[in-house]
Amino acid sequence: MKIYYIQSTPYAKGRKLIKKSRLYFVGLAPAILAALVPDCEFECCLETIDDVDFETDADIIAISGMGHAIIRSLDIATEFKKRGKTVVMGGYMASLMPEEAKKYCDSVIIGDGELAFPKMVADYANNDLQEFYDMPLDNLSYPLPKYEVFAGKKIGNFLPVQAGRGCPNSCSFCSVYCLYKNRYMRREISEVIRDIREIKRLGYKRFLLLDDNILSDRNYMLALCAEIEKLKMTWLSQCQISIADDAEVLAAVARSGCISLSFGIESISQESLNSMHKSWANVSRYEEQFKRIQAAGIDVSTEMVIGADGDTVESIRATADFITKNKITVPRFYILTPIPGTVFYQEMKAAGRMTSKDIYEFNGAFAVHRPKNMSPETLTEEYWKLYKDVFSTGSVIKRTLLRKDSLRHPLKNLFYFYVNLYYKYQISHGITPNII
Repeated sequence: MKIYYIQSTPYAKGRKLIKKSRLYFVGLAPAILAALVPDCEFECCLETIDDVDFETDADIIAISGMGHAIIRSLDIATEFKKRGKTVVMGGYMASLMPEEAKKYCDSVIIGDGELAFPKMVADYANNDLQEFYDMPLDNLSYPLPKYEVFAGKKIGNFLPVQAGRGCPNSCSFCSVYCLYKNRYMRREISEVIRDIREIKRLGYKRFLLLDDNILSDRNYMLALCAEIEKLKMTWLSQCQISIADDAEVLAAVARSGCISLSFGIESISQESLNSMHKSWANVSRYEEQFKRIQAAGIDVSTEMVIGADGDTVESIRATADFITKNKITVPRFYILTPIPGTVFYQEMKAAGRMTSKDIYEFNGAFAVHRPKNMSPETLTEEYWKLYKDVFSTGSVIKRTLLRKDSLRHPLKNLFYFYVNLYYKYQISHGITPNII
């Protein structure tokens, strides 16, 4: 049996595909899924750098999409269905709105795929494919990922490995909360190290640690870092900003080789954080926390959303100065979007604040709800203005080159400078920069 897995790319303006010469951040899903069905031929298409082969002879077309790329995923599914193919969809976005996704395909895998994907393949072989597969895990474990699926592809200088899945927090806009409801599952440390060793064996000197919140289990994190340190590799991940308040964990993370962490700080308005059910974060402490993390030798990247109830035109514009002042190396922004299935969507729908039902407009760069302090049109305008201000030449130079560590790490900062210039280019063409 042959499976053709597609990780779709997002659309830019005018339904143009976002294509790149190199994909630095690759998802782990195809490598895990391939390992779960070792008797199948498994081909992986990363659409950002690959072209979808609509003439494939594959038996099953398995489609996923990160975030707003789900819109492209639906279009791909539609095209393959026209060609008579069996299409299966999965991933966070399809899991949040399975009934909608099912309109475009034969079967939807909801949530985790470790049990569901092999079952789906077996059912297909027995001509008994089910419409939905919802098979939650009791524990998180899987075979060594088949990193070979990425062989020959133009990707970055690191591969992904996963420690845990889920998060104890309850942010209203977050898909992770909707699927895991405050549950956090961790893999056995020996299994995580097994995967990292394989990445090292393949010739990579660094890895991306995938985890929805690596601070969810403090003792686990300390033990994992102690084992990672022995491997003499460098790594990057995403994390909760409160790592800055735990000196022992921060030191262990830095000592183990962590070079960069991405933080979902969302907003510089405390009212906005509170409205998004993220009151545990304290805006007044962000600057102090960033300094501690940077002092530990770890670069800071941020993810923020605009359009929450505490946001004003003034606070959005002030965000640009905040980013420059704190020398955030790689900042990214999205318009707060009520994705179907999230708490935020339910809140906006109940309040009559949705301004669009067209899911093709739910792209994170266009307001589809009515903000409290401005019009949807103004929010969209301020979003793009913020991006242009943050990625002005002056801001880019201050954040990447004019740093205290510029003389010690010139090549690293030149790399960040290049990344920012590429983001600046994308913004000038109406493309929202993202991690793909």
